[in-house]
Amino acid sequence: MASNASERPPVIGITTYLEHSAFGIWEAEAAVLHRAYVESVCAAGGNAVLLPPIGDWRAETVDWLDGLVLSGGADIDPARYGQAPHPTTGTPQPARDTAEFALVEAALTLGLPLLAVCRGMQVLNVALGGTLHQHTPELVGTTDHQPEVAMFGKTELTVHAGSRLADVLGRSVHAHCHHHQSLDRLGAGLDVVATAQDGTVEAVELRGAVFVLGVQSHPEQNVDDVRLFAALVRAAQQRKGAR
Repeated sequence: MASNASERPPVIGITTYLEHSAFGIWEAEAAVLHRAYVESVCAAGGNAVLLPPIGDWRAETVDWLDGLVLSGGADIDPARYGQAPHPTTGTPQPARDTAEFALVEAALTLGLPLLAVCRGMQVLNVALGGTLHQHTPELVGTTDHQPEVAMFGKTELTVHAGSRLADVLGRSVHAHCHHHQSLDRLGAGLDVVATAQDGTVEAVELRGAVFVLGVQSHPEQNVDDVRLFAALVRAAQQRKGAR
């Protein structure tokens, strides 16, 4: 006998990269994602579904999701926030930008719990009318947030009292980070809820939303601590139970 729908794990969509990849005997364009995202969602009690940056991502086509993770990745096209590209800004990936901006709109329309990670937080900010610093080392004078290629730095975050993030992680936390861009002007409705020691915005929450949280760090890189993913899954479970 099939189990009751409310007893099934919430389905959490995770956005993916479209990259030239090598796997098995093949070398081809592929929709890929760091395994740690999937492991973190599953460890937190959710079922992960990978969302490629190709498709029709509107509220009407994603209402089967219970929650959403916007993963990290390449720089957003600065034309999205009215700027010319900085020399360090990466080559635009229009397919991914289009898909993820559509997913943010769909998630906000549906009230989907949303965890936006690194690039994901930047997508959320720009989608709500905000802007980015295109090269944070010029502002803070260090490369601590992105020490080397394919290497995560460690950042100490100060979390604001009274925020959802503080409820989940406490007032201080050490986080994995790998980014050279960061939030500048905030998008409509976003509140800063954590900062790094150098003043870099490290987390935002959407005012009045049940669960819309952006983090500049990479919580998926610590699979022994899935508290943020567990908070997302709990919110998704509650939404699923209320439908």
